[in-house]
Amino acid sequence: MDRDTIGDLADSTPLADDDRDAPDSGSGAPKAKAVSARAFVVAQGKHRFYSLVLPSELLAETCMVEPRVENPIDGFQRLLDERRAKSIARYIDSGFGTVPGAVVLSAQSRAHLHFDKETGTLSFRQDKKAFLIIDGQHRVYGFRLAKASVSVPVVIYNRLTRAQECRLFMDINTKQRPVPNELLLDIRRLSEVETETEALLHNVFDLFQTRKDSALAGLLSPAERKKGMISRVTFNAALRSIKGAFAGAPAEEVYAVLNAYLRACRHGLGLHAIDENISNPALFKALMLLFTNVAERVADRHGGKYTVANFEDVLIPFFRRMKKSDLPRAGMTHTALHEHYSKALSAGFLLKQWLFA
Repeated sequence: MDRDTIGDLADSTPLADDDRDAPDSGSGAPKAKAVSARAFVVAQGKHRFYSLVLPSELLAETCMVEPRVENPIDGFQRLLDERRAKSIARYIDSGFGTVPGAVVLSAQSRAHLHFDKETGTLSFRQDKKAFLIIDGQHRVYGFRLAKASVSVPVVIYNRLTRAQECRLFMDINTKQRPVPNELLLDIRRLSEVETETEALLHNVFDLFQTRKDSALAGLLSPAERKKGMISRVTFNAALRSIKGAFAGAPAEEVYAVLNAYLRACRHGLGLHAIDENISNPALFKALMLLFTNVAERVADRHGGKYTVANFEDVLIPFFRRMKKSDLPRAGMTHTALHEHYSKALSAGFLLKQWLFA
């Protein structure tokens, strides 16, 4: 935000004695109570805001949002994802949930916000529209759905215009970057929440990354997405599509069979000097989908001996018929690519460029 546009956010409108129990105008609703909590005034540059802790049920009773689709003139928030909010509620009610990130609010005139500098106490009306949520609407809605109560760190700005609220929302949602899925997946084992399938995929990936005979040596990136490399997310997605073929098998056996298959694939791609193209996500996933079909042919011809040579016996004729134009193009899905490859493998016809137009 522009430092010169917000001003002194700690200045507050006193909660007048005759407003402390004022009802909503014309609503006939019960009189709103005054709520007080210890707070700190935090200065960042020329701007200040209040930092405090409030019970989750109080947030649920005093916060609102302005979705853009419901208020196209002044609204700026996204629509609520109810499944996400329910997930937060279940997480909290599990007894192990902790949501330490601060909910960011903008006090509205109905809050009658007042900060007592002598006591360090922030007071406001317990009104359902006291605060506009700038960041954290799913958390607040999750708090509303949860049965348990938790203490929530809160940041409150005061006397913001709608333009300033909108810019603050934009700043929070554009200057903060989420943790990459690749990193979250890579550290999942450290969190001790891996499922049996996730553990198998994790171990197989690690074998491909560390073994000297790996068909994917130098082409794997475990914790981040890198151009020209296969991330753990892509690898897991590809293997999940054929996980039924390895039911109950240990990681070492899965690695041995898949490594022989992928080495044969790379030899086939190498006929066109494009063996490293196997790191293309669409191509890698398509070839993994093709694995079951190829493995069945190897089993029929060679009695289930899954060696590089036996995989090549099935794959090399297929790759010899391929052209570079048969490789994936921008926007092509791995499922469409697999469909064409599967037909080519079964029928033995030459893939034509028009198939990919």
